[in-house]
Amino acid sequence: MGGQGSGYERELKEILQGQPEAIRRFSRALPPTDRPTVERVEHEPFLVVRAAGSFGFDLVALRREFAFPLEVKSSRSDLIHFSAASGRAAEQLRAHRAAVGRVGLVVLYAYRRIGHRGGDPWRLFGAADPPDGGSIRYLYRRLPPVETTREGHAVLRWEHGMPLVRFLDTVHFLTERPEGPAP
Repeated sequence: MGGQGSGYERELKEILQGQPEAIRRFSRALPPTDRPTVERVEHEPFLVVRAAGSFGFDLVALRREFAFPLEVKSSRSDLIHFSAASGRAAEQLRAHRAAVGRVGLVVLYAYRRIGHRGGDPWRLFGAADPPDGGSIRYLYRRLPPVETTREGHAVLRWEHGMPLVRFLDTVHFLTERPEGPAP
């Protein structure tokens, strides 16, 4: 499940932080219609903290409106099985769900397809029960869930995930302030 994980964590961190060079690198593979969505992150970035640990989250992305613990996975395959690697990922998923459930947050899984050409290589998934309310509930309901096989094992299917560009577009939509006179 990812031989270059920390490099992809760094890539996602830099994109979400709105670092201009990371935005330019990421945008090159995108259709011209998607580039403004990603470029907007330069002006409306997240504060992203690396939080790696054995069962901790890889990243935590923060903005005034949102807080997202993120787990970053990468693979050349279009499918990641959580039952691989002695079940460590499955145990980690259970721990993540328990941690966010207690505090009303949601955990996101970001899946970087290694070697993907021609478009957005990132896909996002939700991995917990939706929160009770607020903008985060609206966003979370649009995220595809981490899937479960007939045998009860969690899997990520890259093609079923929400592209990072669409995720960012939804965040922008939810955080736009109506134009008009100030109160």
